[in-house]
Amino acid sequence: MVHLLRLVGARALCARRAGSPLLPPPTRAISQQAQRQMDTLRPKVREFVERTVRMCQPAEVHVCDGSEAENANLLNQMAESGVLEPLTKYDNCWLARTDPADVARVESKTFIVTEEKRETVPIPRKGRKGMLGNWMSPKALEHAVAERFPGCMRGRTLYVVPFSMGPVGSPLSKIGIELTDSPYVAASMRIMTRMGSKVLETLGDDDFVKCLHSVGRPVPVSKKPINNWPCNPENTIIAHVPSKNEIISFGSGYGGNSLLGKKCFALRIGSTIARREGWLAEHMLILGITNPAGHKRYIAAAFPSACGKTNLAMLQPSLPGYKVECVGDDIAWMKFDDKGVLRAINPENGFFGVAPGTSSATNPIAMKTIFSNTLFTNVAKTGDGGVYWEGLEKEVDTSVGIVDWHGDPWTTGSGAPSSHPNSRFCAPAAQCPIIDPQWESPEGVPISAILFGGRRPLGVPLVPVGRFCQCVKRAVGWQEGEGSTDGLR
Repeated sequence: MVHLLRLVGARALCARRAGSPLLPPPTRAISQQAQRQMDTLRPKVREFVERTVRMCQPAEVHVCDGSEAENANLLNQMAESGVLEPLTKYDNCWLARTDPADVARVESKTFIVTEEKRETVPIPRKGRKGMLGNWMSPKALEHAVAERFPGCMRGRTLYVVPFSMGPVGSPLSKIGIELTDSPYVAASMRIMTRMGSKVLETLGDDDFVKCLHSVGRPVPVSKKPINNWPCNPENTIIAHVPSKNEIISFGSGYGGNSLLGKKCFALRIGSTIARREGWLAEHMLILGITNPAGHKRYIAAAFPSACGKTNLAMLQPSLPGYKVECVGDDIAWMKFDDKGVLRAINPENGFFGVAPGTSSATNPIAMKTIFSNTLFTNVAKTGDGGVYWEGLEKEVDTSVGIVDWHGDPWTTGSGAPSSHPNSRFCAPAAQCPIIDPQWESPEGVPISAILFGGRRPLGVPLVPVGRFCQCVKRAVGWQEGEGSTDGLR
C-alpha cells in the first residue's frame, strides 16, 4: 500500500500542477500534538500514516490507545454530532442509524486484486457472468484510489487503530493497522478486536496488515448526511490485495465494509496468509462441550452467514448434564501444533450479530450478553430508552412508544419492519455468560470435530440433533451421544 500511496500521491500532485481538480487544495497542517503522536510510531507504521496523511489530508491525527477514557470521548463526540444516541435503559449502550443506502456488506463492490484474473475467480464462458467473486487488476485499483482518496479526509480526524486478530502475543494471532476517518469504526474496532497501545508494543518493527478506510465525505459536506451518517455509496469500493496484505475501503461506514478486521482481514486476507503459512482461516464457530462425566471436547462448525452460528455457539443443551461454552460465533483460525493437534482461536473480540430474530426464546445467552457496553445499529428505539426489533414482541411493551430505524414513529400496524433486517448489535465477547475459560488461550483450543451445514427449508432444524450427536460420538468416543431433535432449541 505504501507503493500505491506513493504512486497515487505523485500522480495527484502532477494533476494538481496541471490544473486538475483531482487533488483538492491542502488544508492547514495537522496540530503539533498530532505530529508528536505520529513521531512516537515505529518506522513502518509511521511511514504508512504519513503517506496517508499526505494523500487524504485529514485535519488531525489520533493514535488510538484503547483506553476507557478514549472510548468515552469517542462515544460522547459521536453523541454530540448526532451519529449516536444513548440508550438510557442500559449501561453504556448506544444506537446508530445509518444512511438507508449504507446498511450491509456490498459484495458487488468488493474486489480481490491480483495480476491474473484466474488467481481470484474462475473465468466463465463467454457471455456468462461469474458468480464467485469480483476481480480487479492492480492498475484498475490504482485508478480507483486516485479517483477517490486524495483529499477525502479533509476536515476530519484520521484515527490510527492498531489491532490484534486473536489474543495479543499469541503465535496464532496477526496484527493490523487500520487508518480511518470514522469514530464509529474506531469505537467498534475496540469491541471487535484487541485494540490499543499494547498491540503497537507487541508489533515492534514487524510487518502488519495495512488497512485504509474512509467514509468518503470530506468536510464541509455539500449536503447534510442522512441520520448524520457520512458515506458515499455511489463510489463505495472494498478492495483486498493478498500479495501485499492490504485492504482498502472507501465510501461505506457500515460494519462489514469498514471494520476491516472482520470479513476483510479475518477471512479474505487471512485465508491467503494461512495458505502461505500452512494454517486455516475459516468461517466457523467454536464451542466447548462437556458431558455429564466431565469430559470436555471442542467442536468447530462451518455455516454461511445468517444460518444460526451464533445460536449454536450459545447453545443451552436440554440433554441432562451437558454444558456448552462459547469460544467464538463466526470465525476460526486453526493450525496443527507440533504434536499434530489441530488448535483454534477466535480471532475476534466481540459479537457482531444480527438483531432481528434474536430473543430470549431463540438465544437467551445473547440477550444476557448485549445490554451493556454495546453499539446497536439500525434497530428501533423504545420510548423508555431501550431497543426493539422483530422477535421481541413478547418481551417489550410497545405501549411506551417506538421509533423505527429511520427515526419515525412506529407501531405494529405500520406495515413495515421497525428495524432493518440486517440491523446489528456489537458487543464484547467477554460479557457472554457462557464464554469459555480458554477463549483467549494463546495456543488455542484443541478441535475434536468439525461440522458442516447450510440453509435448510423452513421448519427443519439446522443440524438435526441425532446426526449432531452421532458426529460428536464418533469424533470423541462418547457413548452418551444419542438424542432427539428436542436437544437443540
